[in-house]
Amino acid sequence: MTNVAIALTPYPGGRVLPGQDDLPTEDGEPMETGFHDAQDALLKDSLLDAWRERRDFFVAGNMFVYFSEQQIKANDFRGPDVFVVLDVDPKGRKCWVAWEEGGKLPDVVIEITSASTAHVDRGEKMQIYSRIWRTAAYFVFDPDTERLEGFALDAQRRVYVPIQPDERGDLFVAPLELKLGLRSTHFWHYQQLFVRWLDRDGNVLPTAKERADSERSRADSERSRADELERRVKELEERLR
Repeated sequence: MTNVAIALTPYPGGRVLPGQDDLPTEDGEPMETGFHDAQDALLKDSLLDAWRERRDFFVAGNMFVYFSEQQIKANDFRGPDVFVVLDVDPKGRKCWVAWEEGGKLPDVVIEITSASTAHVDRGEKMQIYSRIWRTAAYFVFDPDTERLEGFALDAQRRVYVPIQPDERGDLFVAPLELKLGLRSTHFWHYQQLFVRWLDRDGNVLPTAKERADSERSRADSERSRADELERRVKELEERLR
């Protein structure tokens, strides 16, 4: 992790803690692959569209989360691939700073893992998310093996226990009352299995583009049916003359 000098800003009560305008928002290291970027964007965009009428949640991808003064001093930044926080203002943020959010930390975290990051995603990060953040649900997806795992927090012991998949292999995301599952998807220039948000019945939550395409296709089908009905009526009228 790149060392970055952090400017401290005075806060009410004499405390000196930096805000999101002071804290680093990137470490100069590229994401693992282009697919990681696509997967993050798909999860974020589809949830934003599905919950477009709601004003009580925040979803982000590849954004730093600051949760302790010790973390700042050590330049130890945590940037989950995707996270969701409930009961907060959906305003834009440069990074998530817990002390600016009333102590709120992510309710759901999703990591897109790889051979080079699996030991961190299943080790150090898992410990932080369960013991310190107390994140209620944690998911790990390995695109290489096409394996999706989910974990629910045992709040008393502060450890994760595996979430059992349903008959389709989908995993229940209790805090959001949604599911996560693998579905073949064409997104950007990729055509492969992506992790998708699902409703309780296993239906995919579409992105805005997917929803628009579906609505356009439905309108075209209805127009075609109307044209066919009009043609048949005209044929019948011709016969009756």
